Amino acid sequence: MALFCATFLRPEMLHIHRQISGLKNFSPVVLTQKREGEWAAERVDVIPRSPFRFLGRGIERWLGVPWQITGSEAEEMRGILRSTEASLLHIFFGNVAVHMLPLIRSSDVPVVISFHGSDVTGQIATHAFKSARLEMFSRARLVMCRSEQLADKVAALGCDTAKLRIMRTVLPPVKRAPHLPPADGRWHIVQASRLVPKKGLATSLRAFAEFLKIHPLSKFTVAGDGPLDDELRSLATALEISGSVEFRGFLSQDTLAALFGSAHIFLHPSETVGGDVEGIPNSLLEAMASGLPSVATDHGGIPEVVQNGTSGLLCREGDWQAVSAALLQLAGDPVLYAGISRTGAEFVTDAFSAEKQIANIENLYREAIGGR
Repeated sequence: MALFCATFLRPEMLHIHRQISGLKNFSPVVLTQKREGEWAAERVDVIPRSPFRFLGRGIERWLGVPWQITGSEAEEMRGILRSTEASLLHIFFGNVAVHMLPLIRSSDVPVVISFHGSDVTGQIATHAFKSARLEMFSRARLVMCRSEQLADKVAALGCDTAKLRIMRTVLPPVKRAPHLPPADGRWHIVQASRLVPKKGLATSLRAFAEFLKIHPLSKFTVAGDGPLDDELRSLATALEISGSVEFRGFLSQDTLAALFGSAHIFLHPSETVGGDVEGIPNSLLEAMASGLPSVATDHGGIPEVVQNGTSGLLCREGDWQAVSAALLQLAGDPVLYAGISRTGAEFVTDAFSAEKQIANIENLYREAIGGR
């Protein structure tokens, strides 16, 4: 089978690599137009972007309609599908697939498309994209989504609900560590995410500033990079908490796992910004699987894994006071802390295990192939 990922692979898309490399009964051929980093795969074919793409992008900016890959790009991809005898083509990200209609229309094999979160908003949701979007949905054999909430969003864009399937993320091997409240009051709170508005990092900093008044020896570690880096550092300074906040940048999987193992609380107060909504944050799943008690928001697909008071604590979006109160509740109730640590880890480890999710994904592939 073949899988198309426009760039193979940005570091924050490690979950895509886990899915590709985890396949047991399919031999994956990766099609990409830009190779970035040394990601292992059985076969990777780079199809150069057309030098005339700027014309399509110019038309998109002028008229609003989506640019499309050229006929020569589509033909080269079709050639690879034929030569490898691919039985299926999986295109990652809906906002990529909408630009690939020349290939989707002419593909000799069934096409499935997956949505992952932010790809359900922006231009793909505009009226100018409607015709291309509806054609993309009509020609796709299945449309897979990371969460039930995301599937509802895709249906609202015009996808036939009979084609929608849930394709959960694949959890990496996570070592569960014992987490106990710190005897010396030095609470260590962690958030791991891209530094972008929907991750709610400004809310996190304000909530931590309030938490620090009660637990002054605590620290907050932010793991990740992104366009808000300078702005968030300035906010930490303005809140007079910069001495207790550490910005670590992007961390490798092993370093992040070690950070989760040494921390006490994971924080991820996602919020809707300009229609941009989370699916289920991968870092939240990994933190919960490690046994790290989590505070998050009633946002996107998060309530599908965090049951308030049982496997984590949920707050209203953008409400830093509620987030602070939840942090203080966890810190002040050892029984609640232990229960959330145990229940969250057990639920996520079972529901998102690689064994279970790879089997589900392969069953979806078989369904698409069998439904020719």
